[in-house]
This record gives sequence, C-alpha cells and structure tokens, in this order.
Amino acid sequence: MDFFETIMFPFKWLVSIIMVGFHEGLSFIGLPEASGWTWTLSIIGLVLVIRAALIPVFVKQIKAQRGMQLLQPDLKKLQDKYKGKTDQLSRQAMAQEQMAMYKKHGTNPFSACLPMLIQMPFFFALFQVLSGITAARNQGKTMGAMSHEQVVQFDDSSIFGAPLSATLLHGTPPGGNVVAVWTLSIVMILAMTASQFITQKQIMAKNMSEEAMASPFMRQQKMMLYILPLVFGIGGINFPIGVLIYWTTTNLWTMGQQFFVIRRMPTPGSPAAKALAERRAAKGLPAIPLLGAKKADDEAATAVVAETKVQRTQPQRKNRKKK
Repeated sequence: MDFFETIMFPFKWLVSIIMVGFHEGLSFIGLPEASGWTWTLSIIGLVLVIRAALIPVFVKQIKAQRGMQLLQPDLKKLQDKYKGKTDQLSRQAMAQEQMAMYKKHGTNPFSACLPMLIQMPFFFALFQVLSGITAARNQGKTMGAMSHEQVVQFDDSSIFGAPLSATLLHGTPPGGNVVAVWTLSIVMILAMTASQFITQKQIMAKNMSEEAMASPFMRQQKMMLYILPLVFGIGGINFPIGVLIYWTTTNLWTMGQQFFVIRRMPTPGSPAAKALAERRAAKGLPAIPLLGAKKADDEAATAVVAETKVQRTQPQRKNRKKK
C-alpha cells in the first residue's frame, strides 16, 4: 500500500460506511436493494452528512471573507506604501505588516478555500470507491465497508440505463447503455460546472463591496471564476457517474447556502446589503447592524462626543435678590 493509499484508507471507510448506512435505511423502508436509485439516494445522503458537518467551517469562511473585504482599503494603503520597493528588506517588511494585519482582524486569504480543501479527501475517497467497484467484484473482494454482495449490487445498478460506476472516458461496463452513459455524463458535467460558476458569480455580483471589487485579490478571484469550472468540466470526463452526482449535489447545496447568506446576512456596502435595507425599509423594519457597522457607529459616537466637548456652555442668568 503506497503513501497516498494509506492516507485515503480511513476516508474510504468513512465514505463507504455512510453510503452503506443510507442504503440499508432506504432498503428497510421498502426501496429495492439493487436499484440504482437507492444507491443514488445513498450518495446524496453522503453529501448531506458531509455538508451538514461543514456548516461551522462555512460560518468561519463567511466571517473570514467579510474580514478580507473590510481590510481591502488598508491593504491598498500598505501596497501603496511599499510601491516601487523591490529590495528584500522592503518585501519582508511588507509581508510582516500584512500578516500582522490578518492576525489582528482574525482573517486570511486562504479561509475561502477551507471548505473545499476539507471536502477533497472525501471526494477522492468516493472516486476511488466507485472506480474500484468493478475490479473488486471481479476479484471477489469487498470495498471499504461494502460487502462483496453490495459491491455486486452497486456494479449492476444504473439510472436511466447508465451504470453508476461508468465513466465517459473509460467506457461503459457490460450490460450498460452507451448512449445513456454519454447523455447522462454530459448533462451531469454541464450541471456540475454551471452550478459552480453560478455560485461564485452570485457572490461577486451581489455580495461584494466596491472596494473589494477593485482590489488585486478580486482580480485573482475573477480568474478563478472561470478556471475552476473549466478544470472540473474537463476532469468530469474521468469521473464515474456516481461521483458526478455527488459533486453536482454538493454544488447545489453550496448555491442554496450562498443564496440564503447573501439574502439574509449580506456583506456591508454590497448590492445585497442595499437590497436588504430597502426590503426592511419597505416593511417598516429597522436596519440590521451588519459586520463593520459597529466600528462606524463607534466612530460616529466619538465624533459626537468630541463636538459636544468643544461647544461653549452658555451662561445662565441668575435672579438677583431684591433688597
């Protein structure tokens, strides 16, 4: 067993255990054990478990993203401060100040990638499980927590005539419908890439302030907006249909999650925040204090106090005693 296999071994067991648990539960309530739809729902159940467990990480990601957006004016000042200075000491000083700024505000540019990085081992584990189903069947072996009988059931299962273990690149297993495999694979690849693109696009179009959109960091994000769907779209031809179902489902979860966050908890200064304020004003509701609003309120309060202190107190006329 090589190093990569050693690392992936516990993830393969965890992925297969969750799938088998959902499969047995669905079979218990009456769904056919060997049906491709039963195994498809088991894969969707795997997505729900993993994404529900990642909700605390998603909350941290949102906070970090908003912190990065609020930091953009300060980062721009720091870049202007060291503009044109290419010596090593200046670059080191800039990096130290930048890291100190991230630490002070509890954010960093890598937090946005955290949920995807955590999901990747499960994604690769599912890929290995589904890709190795046919080989495990031919060798009479088990696959993770799946018994040999369940391996055979999965290998024989299909939806719309397309086996769940089939891939567009490596062909269709015996008994599968080639046209169904090509059609379903292409539809799933398009759905996977489109859902990923729409999710990132709605963040940039609705949940970014003008300062954040003008930052160098955002220019990199715009490049990733087109590169990531392209990478997954090209890689999708090598994914088993079961993996395409998994990734499309998790993208749809992300899309719905982002829609809720953008609508209910938008970034201050973004078009979504202005739309929320307009909706609340139309209903006669007070504005919701957003992230960064407290700082603005504190500055406003300080200004009011300072203005009050410099105001001259008007003397009051005292009534004289009558003699």
